[in-house]
Amino acid sequence: QVNLEESGGGSVQSGESLTLSCDAFGSILGLHSMGWYRQVPGKQRELVASITTDGKIEYGDSVKGRFTISKAYNKATVYLQMNSLKSEDTADYYCHAHRRFGIGINATSEDYWGQGTQVSVSS
Repeated sequence: QVNLEESGGGSVQSGESLTLSCDAFGSILGLHSMGWYRQVPGKQRELVASITTDGKIEYGDSVKGRFTISKAYNKATVYLQMNSLKSEDTADYYCHAHRRFGIGINATSEDYWGQGTQVSVSS
């Protein structure tokens, strides 16, 4: 079991910045990637950014050039630096972790989600 603890959400004005943090606790051995998704009512949860343990990064199209994901060295912690925030970035942001374990035919994976932190951007 992996528990994810998020922090850093809040309310800002358009153009301002926020940084989200997510710490993973528990069975973190085998963590393959961590990242952030966001969701607004009535819409599907969408990828914001993710980073693998070997540093491969992926961003959602709407945040490229404005958001930066990074991870702490030797810690199961990821950060999301959000710059030039827009009203359309308003959403609940969820930390996500993907863990792979087992070998061969016993290999499997699990996904974990945080409770979510709210980001509100007013124009």
